[in-house]
Amino acid sequence: MRLSTALVAASALLAVGCSAAGDAAPDKRYYVSLGDSLAEGVQPDTDGRAQVTPQGYTDALFRSLYDRDSTLEHRRMGCGGEDTTTFTHGGIQRCDERYPEPSQLGAAERFLEDHRGSVALVTLDIGGNNFTGCVEEGGGEAVADVDEACVDEGLARLREEVPEIAVRLRTAAGPDVQIVGMTYYNPYLAALLLEDADPDAADTADPTPRDIAEYADDVLGRLNDTLRSAYAEAGIDVADVAEAFESENFDVPRGSESGLPVNVRRICDYTWMCDPERGPDIHTNQAGAQRIAEVFGQVVVAF
Repeated sequence: MRLSTALVAASALLAVGCSAAGDAAPDKRYYVSLGDSLAEGVQPDTDGRAQVTPQGYTDALFRSLYDRDSTLEHRRMGCGGEDTTTFTHGGIQRCDERYPEPSQLGAAERFLEDHRGSVALVTLDIGGNNFTGCVEEGGGEAVADVDEACVDEGLARLREEVPEIAVRLRTAAGPDVQIVGMTYYNPYLAALLLEDADPDAADTADPTPRDIAEYADDVLGRLNDTLRSAYAEAGIDVADVAEAFESENFDVPRGSESGLPVNVRRICDYTWMCDPERGPDIHTNQAGAQRIAEVFGQVVVAF
């Protein structure tokens, strides 16, 4: 009788133990998003002022990933205005105040090292401000002025710092965590909308809208080539947003009602550059954020 009682008690304990194990919460996993204002979800409000929103591409990507894995938590670390130098060393007060470490990169390294085995995905967009930070916008036009010396210096910093960023992130994350970086679209293609607005512009020494668009296309082509090369070298995958936005496709589709080249149409559809009330603004609208999220989603394999 005692043996029987003992067996019953042991069975009860085993059942409780199995039930507790079965009811235990699954381990949390993290999606870490890094970068500049695109990662932060910046968009203009109704008065055209830049505001952080929950409608960036990282938010759209997280929602789609969470549908597949409800243990996922989004660690949102992007900060508007970051270029490769401030991302690496700090220097923007509103960004630096967010991190106990000196920079966003330092904060990312600490988080990745402290959560080894729990990070499912890292995404990154950085480097665009090495160019756009040299462009003055205003007067309702896509571009008011470009400081070409600033652009050259920004691209030189990009070539030096992106490989360091890529290697440091890969080292902190370890070899098994997927990291995906992105290329940049060319928002200044919207300048082509002004090409026929001033017929006397061609008679001045000032750059024409086509000059501006083609210059930006060349700069972003070089910038994106640097990103692709550095990411590949460090084992980081690439979400090719420039290709998805067809940034180099100047063809006008047959039968087009707007008469716009494909690349300009994409910028008007996916950003605020062609919006007369909130723009021109280089950031993606919700459709553009969703499109970028889809490009990342095509590359992500961790889910």
